[in-house]
Amino acid sequence: MPVRKAQAVWNGNLREGSGRMAFGSFEGPYSFASRFEEGEGTNPEELIAAAHAGCFSMALANRLAQAGHTPERVQTEARVHLEMTNDGPRISKIELHTEVEAPGLDEQTFLEHAEAAKAGCPVSKALAAVPVIELHARLV
Repeated sequence: MPVRKAQAVWNGNLREGSGRMAFGSFEGPYSFASRFEEGEGTNPEELIAAAHAGCFSMALANRLAQAGHTPERVQTEARVHLEMTNDGPRISKIELHTEVEAPGLDEQTFLEHAEAAKAGCPVSKALAAVPVIELHARLV
């Protein structure tokens, strides 16, 4: 299996500094404002959300296909909640909102596979220290 990589550079102090992140074909800026406020650029939590949404969608599609219910579409949005604690910022919750088109699939079977995909995707496993990972799954 290949080893995946990304790079980041930060210049200056936390509040006034700035940086760039790069991986694959993406390269973009990040800053204090883009992480802790509503500034332009990306941030580590947004990249975690993208990784989790992508991993979960693939895991769910695979589980459904293996069970004979190949989906037409699995669309997932991950929302990563960052909160300030006495020990500094921490990811307190991740919400996975997924919508799946899979003709012939019943609701109960769908939900069982969605929960199993949430527990089994490698990114979910890597994020085991996050206190709450919620799944909101909808079959359409």
